[in-house]
Amino acid sequence: MQKRLHHHVPLLQLLLLLGLGTVALLAGMFLAGRRGPEELPPRAEESETVAALSLPESQQQQELQRLAQGPASAERDRAAYILAVQALENGQAAQALSLLNPLDSQSSHLGGYVLLTQAQAQAQAGNEGQAQDLYEHILRDFPEDPVAAEALYALGQQDPKFWDQALAEFPRHPRAATIALQRLESQPNDLNLLRVLSTHLYLSNFTELLDRLVNEHGQVLTPEDWEIIAFGYWERMVYGSAGDAYAQAANTPRNLYRTARGQQLGGDARRARDSYRVLIQAFPQAEETGEALLRLARLVESPREALPLLDQLMANFPERAPEALWLRSQVLTQLNSVESAQQARQSILTQYSDSDTAAEIRWQNAQQASAMGNVPQAWDWAKQLVTENPESDEAPQAAFWIGKWAQQLNRPEDAEAAFTAVLQRYPESYYAWRAASLLGWNVGTFTTVRLLTPTVDHVAERPLLPAGSDLTGELYALGFEAAAWRRWQMEFPDPMNPTVAEQYTEALMLQVIGEYIDSLFMLSSLGWRDDPEELAEYEAFKAERAYWYSLYPFPFREPIVRWSAARQIDPLLTLALIRQESRFMPGIRSVANAIGLMQVLPETADWIAARKDEDPPRDLRDPDDNIRLGTLYLDFTHNEYDNNTLFALASYNAGPGSVDNWIARFGFSDPDVFVSQIPFPETQGYISSVMGNYWNYLRLYNPEIRAQLEDLKE
Repeated sequence: MQKRLHHHVPLLQLLLLLGLGTVALLAGMFLAGRRGPEELPPRAEESETVAALSLPESQQQQELQRLAQGPASAERDRAAYILAVQALENGQAAQALSLLNPLDSQSSHLGGYVLLTQAQAQAQAGNEGQAQDLYEHILRDFPEDPVAAEALYALGQQDPKFWDQALAEFPRHPRAATIALQRLESQPNDLNLLRVLSTHLYLSNFTELLDRLVNEHGQVLTPEDWEIIAFGYWERMVYGSAGDAYAQAANTPRNLYRTARGQQLGGDARRARDSYRVLIQAFPQAEETGEALLRLARLVESPREALPLLDQLMANFPERAPEALWLRSQVLTQLNSVESAQQARQSILTQYSDSDTAAEIRWQNAQQASAMGNVPQAWDWAKQLVTENPESDEAPQAAFWIGKWAQQLNRPEDAEAAFTAVLQRYPESYYAWRAASLLGWNVGTFTTVRLLTPTVDHVAERPLLPAGSDLTGELYALGFEAAAWRRWQMEFPDPMNPTVAEQYTEALMLQVIGEYIDSLFMLSSLGWRDDPEELAEYEAFKAERAYWYSLYPFPFREPIVRWSAARQIDPLLTLALIRQESRFMPGIRSVANAIGLMQVLPETADWIAARKDEDPPRDLRDPDDNIRLGTLYLDFTHNEYDNNTLFALASYNAGPGSVDNWIARFGFSDPDVFVSQIPFPETQGYISSVMGNYWNYLRLYNPEIRAQLEDLKE
């Protein structure tokens, strides 16, 4: 089945960032139109200043000083600006001004930022009049540029008319959100303020603001308002409210589809069925209608109702015939038409052999043959899958089991070739770790990985921003990430319909503000496109190692390494578990009240601390405290199962009682067979996800494994 683009899930908890820190005050600015192409400075990625930032701190400062004292150039401006911001953050306003004074805001490509930082330095020095003059200078020289929003915000502290202007001219700028939130305290239901805030998805109380807008002003909202509100609810995964809001937006195929899908996800199957039918009738040829037909066929009350819907799907959307036939076979089985069901499945294998649906059938057949002890037949089905469906979701698993079944058939050379092929063709998969382990690479097994101490590189390759202005990319490259994020908010043209490059850029910007849940989802779903050109663009990004470093980042490095060492746990295993449990969100809390990075239950934290005679939890939302107690519990689960990481992870996810029961039921002679027998799909997925994370961190951050994989490419 072709995957469909799904826009990013909600942004969370950024409000504290707004207004904090000197760097955060650096707003974005558009300089397009002020300088001709021949006047643009060298791109930041080619800059000596950017290169200097990768040096050790003492050398870095020396090199920046050298560049800042050089002749007038883009490099001098960059280095002087960095040093000025550092001085300002250290309370050295005079030093900041002396560094900035040689820079001409009219000729420097950092012009608006020079004026803004000079104004901040004057304010820090107590020269309010001079600071105000500089802010007004920004309004004169850069009136339409987002940097003006920063000046308006500062001037509005004394004169509210400037805040009115900021709200009117820069409603998408984060400063507008700060102003609107402050004014909302005295005007809690103001329509215009709530409208401004309805586009700022990163706000921690975003859903509550949408609720207020709908409840207080629903009667006067326009279809355009409703579409913005619906999109906000959808991104926050409040699907029932999203469906209701989309129902009041313009009748486009996407809006009608999301009306129905939102109602379905919100638990109202009856309304969802009616809404799907409205879409199917109104836009019979729209792409969304194909998905609607498939979902409605699964949602109808009687199996017989599904058959004409599937016929319509195959007739109008022939590219989706494999999915329609697969569901048709299931419906026919329900109706006791066993022979017809088998014919439908066979049609998929013969007429649509290269489809993802055919891959699903082949993998089911391989598993059934293996369960019946027919290993040669299972092996044949798996080989057929890898040949016909090499890009399917099932292909890495099938390729790995070709090797496992070859071992059972006493064909060691075939097994080795199969495991090597997994590493070559599917190097990012969990099965690549299992293959490397069985080939004897230094990657650990389920019984040895806990005690490994792999070398871990400290520098990851940093991607360039693929969308946005050159100046946004420069700010990002120079380390002014908050400034780049704020600027990007004004440059992201259509968050509802991002291009591949825009989605990638948005994902990188989300990591800047600590929104890893959204970022990692957007990165992992970057290829959920149907357009060949978009897929080619995604493949180009995916071919760069920097993409994978973004998908597998290493935040909270110091406490992870320190507490893992204290528990004698491979730090990459701790990192892998955190990525799975919380996506690096320290304040996250589950429905079961598990808290923080390692999703520790308060009662578990109290119990393990007392058992191990350690300090009780202070605040499980604090990364250091959470990792301290999470690694203590991970150490306990390993000790309970003689350092078997498979059992330890299963226990961490499902509890020790479940693991003991599975061991008693299934025994344990082969870890891969044991994982496949776990009756909880969530726990099966948890083990492969954590260990898949572990492998990806190893292949990216460990030079030995990275080199071995490079050798396989030759």
